[in-house]
Amino acid sequence: MESLEHAAVGSVVSTLAALALRSLVSPLKLAGLFVYGVALSVLVDLDHFVIARARTGDWSHLRAVLADPRNGIRGQEWVFADVEGMARQRLASHLVIGTVLVTGLRRRSPLLAAYTGVVLAAHVVCDLLRDSGRA
Repeated sequence: MESLEHAAVGSVVSTLAALALRSLVSPLKLAGLFVYGVALSVLVDLDHFVIARARTGDWSHLRAVLADPRNGIRGQEWVFADVEGMARQRLASHLVIGTVLVTGLRRRSPLLAAYTGVVLAAHVVCDLLRDSGRA
């Protein structure tokens, strides 16, 4: 999915998850959770550029985004087209990132760990739907 699509889905999921927690945390913390959720929904895709670097041996894809950030906002399908096997690796990478984040946050803040898991699960489901042609 494109970054703006992930931001839209992240906004909906973050809002619903924050509303479910409204009796447990302050309004300020709810706002923080919302911002965190939307940012996480989009920024988890930065792994695409690390994977592309590992597969190609250069940072040309990241340089293209740094030179013109619209290249990253519009989506990273152009990276997938350039780097064979990238679509499956990015899903695995998202799952690894999610597992590390949720596990790392679990002791410190079980609520934040669960929130993170929900947001990243929605991200991965959207990627799977897009890959299958259903979204």
